[in-house]
Amino acid sequence: MSGTQTESKNVPQKNNQHEYGYINTILTVLSISIVVATLLTLWTPSNLLSTNLIDQIILNNDTDQQTFSSWPTLTPGPRPYIGIVAGHYGNDPGAVCPDGLTEMELNLKIATLVKQYLIEEGYNVDLLEEFDPNLYQYQALALISIHNDSCDYINDEATGFKVAAAQANVFPEKANRLTACLIDRYAATTGLTYHPNTITPDMTSYHAFNEIHSNTTAAIIETGFMNLDKQILTEHTDVIARGVTEGILCYVRNEQISH
Repeated sequence: MSGTQTESKNVPQKNNQHEYGYINTILTVLSISIVVATLLTLWTPSNLLSTNLIDQIILNNDTDQQTFSSWPTLTPGPRPYIGIVAGHYGNDPGAVCPDGLTEMELNLKIATLVKQYLIEEGYNVDLLEEFDPNLYQYQALALISIHNDSCDYINDEATGFKVAAAQANVFPEKANRLTACLIDRYAATTGLTYHPNTITPDMTSYHAFNEIHSNTTAAIIETGFMNLDKQILTEHTDVIARGVTEGILCYVRNEQISH
């Protein structure tokens, strides 16, 4: 009876020893695998002969214990460029009003705000002069030249804005889309009407169209008449600039046009 009790007590003990041995074997195999993997990772013909190999193994093992948060973050790619020409800037005053307001200063004010708004949207922006040397073979997502029409009273119909692209364009579909975006968004933002009947050859044959790189889609916009539209142009320049900006964003983001 006592022998049976002794035998029954010894059975669990043997099973426990067997389980412990099995676990130790697994841990040993895992440890050897880690060391071998580390050696293979670190091995090169140069460091095989180095006396610092063991230190590298230890350092590598310590590094493996760190969390994924220590991994380096990806470097963001460069932001795309957009070119903005302030009409007459750096060259001449353009149209001059009786009160001394010049087209150039109004163009520059609008262009500067457009640049600010586009930067806030995540784009790099080049603010360019009328005959800027950088226009030669200039490459960007788009180039917009900002101008305004005469200060003189012409008639009651001389109000609103105009947009034109180059008559000859390597990618006419892009030029058409850029002008369509500018017309749609500018009208919606400012409330000004599109005035296509007064688009001149000076706009469709604008000098910069022949200077920039053929891959750069370009357009010229006259944001208003400095006579009948003077109030919104001078007192709400931010709205004018926002309208131009929205037109550019419509194009570069490939947004839908309402008509």
